[in-house]
Amino acid sequence: MDRPKSWLTSGAFAAFCGTTKETLRHYKDLGLLLPAHRGENNYFYYDAGQFYDFYAIAIFRQTGTPLKEIRRCLQRQDTAEILVQLRLQQERVAEERQKLEKMDFILSNMVRNLELRTAPDMLPRRAWFRREHLLALPVEELVQEISPAAGEDMLVAVLERCRTLCQQYQLQTDFQLGAIHLPGPQPGPAAISHLYIRIKEKADLPYYREKPAGNYLYLCCRGRWDISEGYDALEGYIREKGLKVAGELYACDLAGFILNGVEKNAATMLSVRLEEKG
Repeated sequence: MDRPKSWLTSGAFAAFCGTTKETLRHYKDLGLLLPAHRGENNYFYYDAGQFYDFYAIAIFRQTGTPLKEIRRCLQRQDTAEILVQLRLQQERVAEERQKLEKMDFILSNMVRNLELRTAPDMLPRRAWFRREHLLALPVEELVQEISPAAGEDMLVAVLERCRTLCQQYQLQTDFQLGAIHLPGPQPGPAAISHLYIRIKEKADLPYYREKPAGNYLYLCCRGRWDISEGYDALEGYIREKGLKVAGELYACDLAGFILNGVEKNAATMLSVRLEEKG
């Protein structure tokens, strides 16, 4: 007597479910997913409808539920209990999604920074820059908080404040440092008004600032800690070309996150937004 078409051998059922015979054997040994039929030849067969049992197990497995917990849930067939488990899995998925979004934000910025770092040294160029969200700390406020007796420096003060604020407001950041310079003819280090880090989204806090999208003039200073020449070169180019700028000048570390501590690897980008032609 031929077996019904819905009865599948372990190999056929494994292929049907996109898994392996070894996985089915492991589930069988655990009592998690048993063959539904036994033929006259004493061979065991799975039913095609058991695809949904396997699918349910796969969903739970992908969210990290232990196999013993899956077996208990499926054997009891308690709707309320399964609903609780599914909601727990939703929470886990949401947590993983947040982690992945954070890593995507950080990696995207790293890639962009290193790509910008390949620009010719000290050569002003133009490009469209997207909007950036900043957590910007006033330098005046930082100076007042630093205790010379404690031996604190500006970097320590900035990182500690930024880390505290990011935790308090649940902000995602790549901790890449930058500086905002007041507009004017001499935008060197003395004109720095804020030190900042990039954050993923707009935030409702006093230290939020936005670097607007637009056409920017930018310049990369590579292989040096002292970027004074970069300020001079950018300002000279603006005067020579008769360009009009809009807003502050931004200085951003491009390589400190991964190429820190070696001057030849240093790279800083200076950028200022250009006025749109009417």
